[in-house]
Amino acid sequence: MDVIIRENYEEMSRCAAEIIAELVRSKPNCVLGLATGSTPIGTYKELIRMHKEGLDFSGIKTFNLDEYLGIGIDLKKPYDQDQSYARFMHEELFKNINIKKENTHVPDGLAKEPEKHCQWYEGEIKKAGGIDLQLLGIGGDGHWAFNEPGSSLSSRTRVEPLNKQTIDDNYESFYKKAGVKKEEMPHFAITMGIGTILESRHAVMLANGKKKAEVIARALEGALTCQITASAIQLHPGKTTVVLDKEAASELKNIEHYKHVERLKEEYKL
Repeated sequence: MDVIIRENYEEMSRCAAEIIAELVRSKPNCVLGLATGSTPIGTYKELIRMHKEGLDFSGIKTFNLDEYLGIGIDLKKPYDQDQSYARFMHEELFKNINIKKENTHVPDGLAKEPEKHCQWYEGEIKKAGGIDLQLLGIGGDGHWAFNEPGSSLSSRTRVEPLNKQTIDDNYESFYKKAGVKKEEMPHFAITMGIGTILESRHAVMLANGKKKAEVIARALEGALTCQITASAIQLHPGKTTVVLDKEAASELKNIEHYKHVERLKEEYKL
């Protein structure tokens, strides 16, 4: 596991975008797994900037981690009135780069048969050849996507009930400013499973801010547990990269080791 620590959110975002851009340049038909939430917004802004400078997304495919159940994209609504993750991705990335619409995949929160849709989504990922790079955040309780505490570490794409902390966090981050009452928020989501995520060839996890410091330390250096589903990064059989800002890294016990390894890799161009 590579742990990269940057001074602030902007530098963290730039580093993550450079990792993604390097893959897009070397494999123009790569498959990216994408995340929503506040953390990756800076990374997406950097990718948009790179696209304006010539980075070509026309051959790539994308699969998003999750979507609220009961919500679907409505481009006729103002952004703050449509809280779907499909809308988020359209606004924050897709409409600003030259990706083909048919190559973007976000779980359908309005699927009439959600369980069958989950199986279809898994099949589409396999049909695309699997995910080359999966971008990940980490929830305040240590979850990946909507794999809430207690989720199986071998789980697949499925419908998952949201726990109280996730609902509270998302309300403060998104729904409150849109004037949506907490009781009107969705309480279920479609999410890629931990097992699905672990099949990606390269997992890139981002975290910033002091409020994520404790849970990052538990995920990276604590026990492997389904109560902190992001701790499954310790199981990832492929390449794993964690990009943090200084504050999010502040409670890591092995921080000097991570910095030493990064210096060595830069010196020897590994």
